[in-house]
Amino acid sequence: MNEKALSVREIFARLYDEYLDKVYRYIQYRVNSMQLAEDLTSTVFEKALVNFDKFSNDRASFSTWIFSIARNVVIDHYRVSSKRQTTPLEELADQSSGEQSLEEQLERKDERERLNLCLAGLSEEEREIVQLKFGVELNNRLIGKMLGLSESNVGTKLYRAIRKLRDSFQELRNG
Repeated sequence: MNEKALSVREIFARLYDEYLDKVYRYIQYRVNSMQLAEDLTSTVFEKALVNFDKFSNDRASFSTWIFSIARNVVIDHYRVSSKRQTTPLEELADQSSGEQSLEEQLERKDERERLNLCLAGLSEEEREIVQLKFGVELNNRLIGKMLGLSESNVGTKLYRAIRKLRDSFQELRNG
């Protein structure tokens, strides 16, 4: 093996280790299924590896590039599949710790359903900004680069989305 190929492989391996969990969380939040999120995350990194020689730090940071790939993989998935997002009760049980009672698991499921209902009241762009900010923990600058928005516009849209979510949660509690 030549030295350059080995160093590129090592660089990609380090980036993979650094971004795997973040990309998985982003996708899992978007598709609401652990198994599907694993499959799509694998697809993201496969595409990134195949196209790694085309990546340029001059055009975008690696995080912007990898999350753009992830976003497109999710969009492609929904384009091909018009299935409704659901989480089977068994999967929720797998996600929770073994110490939780069935009542606690059902309460978590109810909370998740309320959150999904509130999120459904947001526009697609608002949902995506919330997902990237809180699910993946990206900063506003990276979110803006991914979505073609200014950093301040991301902050404004995020503020409005959170206000809508808060109001929606209050309506559900009071109603």
